[in-house]
Order: sequence, then C-alpha cells, then structure tokens
Amino acid sequence: MDHSAHHMAAEPARCKMWMLWNTQIIDTCVVFSQWHIRSNLQFFFSFLAIVALGMLYEYLRVFSRDFDKRIGVKLRIRNARRTPPTASGRSSPERHGDDAEETGLLNGSRVTRKQGFAVPPLYRAMRAVLYGASVGLSFFLMLVFMTYNAYLIFAVILGAGAGHYILSDTIEPNGPADKGMACH
Repeated sequence: MDHSAHHMAAEPARCKMWMLWNTQIIDTCVVFSQWHIRSNLQFFFSFLAIVALGMLYEYLRVFSRDFDKRIGVKLRIRNARRTPPTASGRSSPERHGDDAEETGLLNGSRVTRKQGFAVPPLYRAMRAVLYGASVGLSFFLMLVFMTYNAYLIFAVILGAGAGHYILSDTIEPNGPADKGMACH
C-alpha cells in the first residue's frame, strides 16, 4: 500500500488579498509578495515600518517646502546684487501700466509672464529628486492603503498625523495653502 500521500509537505502559506475592508493579520502581503506577514510579530514590525514611511513622507514634504524657501532666498539675494536700481530706485524692472501681460504673437490673446526667478539646473535637479521621492512614496503608501487592511490603513494615517504634528510646528499666515498628504 502506498502511503506517500500522507507524508506530503504542508503547502506554503500564500498571500491573502482582500478587496473589502478587513482585519486579517496572518498571511497578509504588503505591496510585494516578499513582504509576507506570517506572524503577529512580523505584523507589529510591519505596522511600525508603515508608520515610519508615513512620517518619512511628511518629512520629505516639509523638507521640500523649506528647501524651496531657501533657494528662493538665495536667488532673491543673488538677483538683488546683479540688478542695478532703476530710475525709481527699485531693483526690479519698471512697469508702466499692465506690462506683466503681453499680447500673444500669433493669436492676439493676452499671455501672462512667469513670475519669480529662474532656478539653476543643479537646484532644479535637487528639487526634481525630492519631488520624485515624495510622489513615489505617496504612491507606495496608496498601495498599502489599498490592501484594505484596517490596521495598515491606520498605520498610514498615524504616520502622516504624527509626522505632521512633529514636523509642522509653525504656520505662516500668508503662506501657500498646505497640500497635505495626497497621492500626487
């Protein structure tokens, strides 16, 4: 009598994907099949990792905003040194009437000029890297959210909230509106 069927190895645990709200802990996969949660301890550390990623997103957002401000200050100072004062004593070009707009060459419509300073290529590259990292991380967190796992969703929200609380301790009344956490 053949008893080989009785000695088959147990089938390896597989990722369980839920398309509905769930609180599944064991056999949950977070974004990748390699991030397979097989125990409560792994789930705990995954929860902490996702909280940390939410806080990192907030850090990137705040750092990017502050980096832009520092670049703006440097460019303002540099351009103030280069631009001689005009007849009125201002260091910016004089405007007569509504010179901020020009008539379009081909269609006659009004075209508004860009305001601000040209950003040098090095700073543009650094800003692009920061922007790309924050967009990539926000999409990753969106995918974590799309596991529909209540605990992991809470981890994303907790990380974003804690990061905002820790890193956004000041406010500028006349500053731009805060975008907050968004996929893009």
